[in-house]
Amino acid sequence: MQEQHAFETKYTITPDILRNLGRIEACKGRAEHASVSVAILSSLRKSARLRSTHYSTFIEGNRLSVEQIGAVLEYPGHFPGREREEDEVKGYYTALTKVEQRATKGSQVSEKLIQEIHSLVMGGGKKTSVKAATPYRDGQNVIYDGKSGAIVYLPPEAHDVPALMANLVKWINTSTEIPCPIVAALAHYQFATIHPYYDGNGRTGRLLATFIIHANKYDLKGIYCLEEYYARNLSTYYDALTVGPSHNYYMGRAEADLTPWIAYFVAGMAEAFENVVNTLFMPPHRSPLSGTAQTLRLTPEQRVVLELFVDQPTISSAQVSRIFAFSSQSAALLCIKLVREGFLEFADSSKKARRYRLAKKYERLIFPEALSPHQ
Repeated sequence: MQEQHAFETKYTITPDILRNLGRIEACKGRAEHASVSVAILSSLRKSARLRSTHYSTFIEGNRLSVEQIGAVLEYPGHFPGREREEDEVKGYYTALTKVEQRATKGSQVSEKLIQEIHSLVMGGGKKTSVKAATPYRDGQNVIYDGKSGAIVYLPPEAHDVPALMANLVKWINTSTEIPCPIVAALAHYQFATIHPYYDGNGRTGRLLATFIIHANKYDLKGIYCLEEYYARNLSTYYDALTVGPSHNYYMGRAEADLTPWIAYFVAGMAEAFENVVNTLFMPPHRSPLSGTAQTLRLTPEQRVVLELFVDQPTISSAQVSRIFAFSSQSAALLCIKLVREGFLEFADSSKKARRYRLAKKYERLIFPEALSPHQ
């Protein structure tokens, strides 16, 4: 097989793509001017990481819920018999945290960075090092349809992978005149097309796109989740990624017109960004957490805990632990502190499985037009 190392990008900026790029820019500008407390921002970032981890691993067949993932991260070995799923979510969460940290420091995309990300993804959350960075595959990898057994995709041969990856990284770092969302979209597609590893390509490719978005200051304070858009309709996601006249890399897939994929990607990014902005600027008459003088007088800790009561009448210290990323002991102490402040009350007398409810005077912040749960 003749080697094909050239990196080509063929696409057209359609009116729809242009419109969605405008939506993204508008959201980016609004988010930059949003005033959010440090405590609430920290909580929202943690929630976004959990949702990103859930949806990205869900795409690969992992069925742990967001709540279960939070428990896994706090209490390893929480679900006996599901160790593989636990390792997947721990690996992805660790890699996502690494991506955000490196992007904040202004790092460029490099092959070493990609290899380190992949090592974390596949390492079940264990610490990695430069030595642990995983090399590219050394043999062919064929993707089959799980039901029919037919070949879905035949990636490039292993000996072509290093040059293809080197050219991809070079293109990403020199495409400064191309809008960031399009660079992220093309990097995601081309990484999946090169398929440099035997496993973990999807998760690593999505993290590569996330790194590019964050590094170019399109992170919206780190509280958006693009993976949910993919996971909502997996067939649409895979259809968008499957372009070109053949399943064989060497028969046109690498040079295919990527306009449909870019259109799909930027539409999802615009939707995810608008969801964030709608949360940050939710009108007072729609939000149970803003718009009243009493809410504005809450401490940052109280505001974050208040969010837990939107969907439930009582909470546990374990839920407080997860939303703040506190240890169990620190969360229990915070709950006691909030009881002493008159913000929370004990909902039962059990010390082993103690639950808390809002003090009556704060219930109208959650139930403004309904009877309180005490009545």
